[in-house]
Amino acid sequence: MIAAVSLGGWIVLAVLLILVLMLIISNIRVVPQAQAMVLERLGAYAGTWGTGLHVKVPFIDRIAKRVNLKEQVIDFKPQPVITEDNVTMQIDTVVFFQITDPKLFTYGVENPLMAIENLTATTLRNIIGDLELDETLTSRELINTKMRTELDIATDPWGIKVNRVELKNIIPPAEIQDSMERQMKAERERREKILQAEGEKKSTVLVAEGKKEQAILQAEAEKQAAILRAEAKKEAMIREAEGQAEAILRVQQATADGIRAVKEAGADDAVIRLKSLEALEKVADGQSTKLIIPSDIQGLAGTLAALSETVKKE
Repeated sequence: MIAAVSLGGWIVLAVLLILVLMLIISNIRVVPQAQAMVLERLGAYAGTWGTGLHVKVPFIDRIAKRVNLKEQVIDFKPQPVITEDNVTMQIDTVVFFQITDPKLFTYGVENPLMAIENLTATTLRNIIGDLELDETLTSRELINTKMRTELDIATDPWGIKVNRVELKNIIPPAEIQDSMERQMKAERERREKILQAEGEKKSTVLVAEGKKEQAILQAEAEKQAAILRAEAKKEAMIREAEGQAEAILRVQQATADGIRAVKEAGADDAVIRLKSLEALEKVADGQSTKLIIPSDIQGLAGTLAALSETVKKE
């Protein structure tokens, strides 16, 4: 009987040990990287568990919330907004945020994601309400910056940091889209005509410049040719003058040699004058229309005429 009781006691003890071990194991928590756990003890905030191994007290501690610390992206559905010039359009936004304080994120607001969505919609309406349609379509960066700043300030008490806000799509009404398409088409046609006109203008300018350059080159070539012709004519005239001067020089040299030879032969003045008269006769055979005769030769001619008359009379 005692042995049976002892065996039953050991069984109960073993069961109790197993239950205790299972209870301890069930209260062991491993927090992975980029996550956090908010711990409550008897309903009050007890702490935030970071990455690593943790054990909570059974029946006293509980995990209130698991928090993802990675940067998260929420794509909100299009929201209707009205511009300053009373144009209604649909705009959807994308918000990039990150949880920086798990405690504030857990206890700050009931539904943080819904709160961010509603806050984004109201902030977007306030910003777009101060802009006209054209400004809305061309000021995406300005709108993104304003929204990020205001959302970051508003979500800071919730332990959330808004890193970036982007306007994904801006959808104006159908009639506005048609008007914009017609305007863009007209603008493209205008630019095409401007580009075509500029191309024709450049082509005309290039053609004119080519003709001008060709005329300049032709004039330069004609100028060079005229200069070469003038230089050739000048050279020919110089050579002709040099030839004539050389011929005259040789005739004078021959005449001087002849007179020198006559003097060396002992001829008197009458013979010299007679030779001069013969030279004068040769000169008269030329094409000159006017002939100047020296006075001494004229006297010699008169003497010869008198002698000729005397001979005839005898």
